[in-house]
Amino acid sequence: MKKYSILLFLCLGLYSYASAQTDESEEHPWRSSESCTSVMVGKKASADGSVMTSHTCDSWYRTWVTMRAGKTYERDTVTAIYNGRMHTEYPNDQTRLEEKGRIPQVKQTYRFLDTSYPCLNERQLAIGETTIEGVPALVNPKGMFMIEELERIALERCTTARQAIKLIGELIEKYGYADWGECLTIADTKEVWQMEIFGIGKNKIGGVWAAQRIPDDHIGVSANISRIGKIQKDPNYFMASKNVSSAAKELGLWDGKEPFVFWKAYGDNKKAYMIREYFILNHFAPSLGLKFDDREEMPFSVKPEKPVSVTDVMAVLCETYEGTEFDMLKNLKVTSKNRNTNQIDTLTSPAANPWMTTDMVTMLNSIKPDAVKRMRTVAVPQCSYSTVIQLRDWLPNAIGGVVWFSFDNPAQSPRIPIFAGTTRLPKSFEICGQHRFRTDAAIWTFRRANKLATVRWGRNRGVMEEAIKRFTDKGMRELPWVEAEYKKILAEKGEKEATRFLNDYTADFAGAAMLRWQELGDEYWSKYQMGF
Repeated sequence: MKKYSILLFLCLGLYSYASAQTDESEEHPWRSSESCTSVMVGKKASADGSVMTSHTCDSWYRTWVTMRAGKTYERDTVTAIYNGRMHTEYPNDQTRLEEKGRIPQVKQTYRFLDTSYPCLNERQLAIGETTIEGVPALVNPKGMFMIEELERIALERCTTARQAIKLIGELIEKYGYADWGECLTIADTKEVWQMEIFGIGKNKIGGVWAAQRIPDDHIGVSANISRIGKIQKDPNYFMASKNVSSAAKELGLWDGKEPFVFWKAYGDNKKAYMIREYFILNHFAPSLGLKFDDREEMPFSVKPEKPVSVTDVMAVLCETYEGTEFDMLKNLKVTSKNRNTNQIDTLTSPAANPWMTTDMVTMLNSIKPDAVKRMRTVAVPQCSYSTVIQLRDWLPNAIGGVVWFSFDNPAQSPRIPIFAGTTRLPKSFEICGQHRFRTDAAIWTFRRANKLATVRWGRNRGVMEEAIKRFTDKGMRELPWVEAEYKKILAEKGEKEATRFLNDYTADFAGAAMLRWQELGDEYWSKYQMGF
C-alpha cells in the first residue's frame, strides 16, 4: 500500500508541470500577470561595488539561449522587428515569427546574450523584466514593438542604461508599442533604473513611459506591479516620455487636478505593491518595520541594512516565505517519532511542497477548510529560466559582466556563470524544452530532477539544496581565479585564446551541474520505484 501511495504522489508531482499553465491562466486569472520578479542593487548597496539586476522568467516562454555575435554593416540596411520569438524552439527557428516591420540598421551592433528576454551585452549593459499589464484598453496590437524586441535593439546598440532608456523611448514614439504594460530593470556598471512602459490605446502609434533610478545605496524590486509614483524634475533620477501626463488626461486616466502619480494613472491596480514587493523590501531592510497592510505604497527602494552580495540576490529569488505569515505549508503538519530521542515531533508533511498544484490544494482544503492558502511565492515551478547579473567597472568588460544563469525553478537549480565575453554556449542550451520532453535540451536535465524532488520535498530538499550550495560556492570561489586567468591569457596569448578560456569554463561548469542533476533524478527514480 505504501508503494502505491508514493506512486500516486509521484503522478501528482509530475502533473504539476503539465497543469501549471492552467493553474496560472485559467483557474487563477488574477495571477496571469504575476509572471516575473526583478531585484536591483545599486553600486554602493552591493558588497563588492558591483551593480546588479535580475529576472525570473516565470512563464512558458522559450528556454533556448545563445550568444548573438555583434556585426558590422558597411552599407545602409535595415533590421526586421518580429513578434513570436519567445515561442521558438532553437535560435534560427522562423516558423512562429511574424514580421511587424523594419527599422534602419546601425553600422555596428554589440554581441549579447539572447534569452527569451535578452539580458546582457558585451559592454556590460544588462536588462531584467517583469510584466505589469496595466489598463487593457491601452494595448495596441498594431504597434511595431513587443518588449523583447526593444530589449534586443537596446542591447545591440547601447552601452549605458540611460542610452538604452532614451533609445527605447524614441523607438516607441516613432514606431509604436504593441505589448501590455512592461517594466525593464536596466543596469550598467554605474547605475540601475526601473523603466515602466504602456501603450496609449488601440490603433494609436506611440506609447507612454517613465523611468526612475534606484539610488546607488539602495535596492529595488519589480514584481508585476507598476511602482513609479510622482515624477520629479530631476534628470539624475527621473526620465519620462513627453506625453507622460497629457496622455493620461486624454485617456481619462487622470483628472488633471490631483497630483499626477504614474502607477495610479496607468497601472490598473489599487496599490503599488503585493506580497513579493513587500517581502523583498522588508527582507533587506527589516528595521523599517514595513507592514503588509492597506497602505497604497511601499517605498520605491530601500537602503539595505548590510551590503548585498550576489548570493543574497540569488537566495531571495529562491524564497517561498517559509517560516513567515505567508508560508503556504504552515498548516500541513504531521507527527513523527524521532528515532534518536523517541520523542514525538510535529513537522511539515514530507509530501508537502510550496508549489503544489491547484488540484492538490483543492483536495487538501476540501478535507480541512483553509488548510492551504495559495501564495505567489518568489520561486515558482513554471519558471523558464532566471538570471542574476553582476556589472563591475573595475574589470575588463569581458569578465566584468557575468550572468548567473539557471534553468527551471530557481529554488531547485544551480546557477551557471556566463560572461559578457562568452561567445559560445553548450549546444544543449540552444534547444527549447517547452514544447515537448527532450533529452537534448539542457532544461530537462534540471526539470526532471526538480519535479521528482517535489514528490517528497521534505525528504529530498536537503540533498538538492546542498547540491545547489556546492555549485554556488564553486562559482564564488573560482570567480577570482577566472578573472586572473583571463587577464593572464589575454596578455600572453591574445583575445582569441582568452575567449576560448571563458567559453570552456562555462561549458565545463554547466557540464558538471547537469551531470549532478542527472544523478539526482536517477536517485529519486530509484527511491520511488522501491516505494520510499
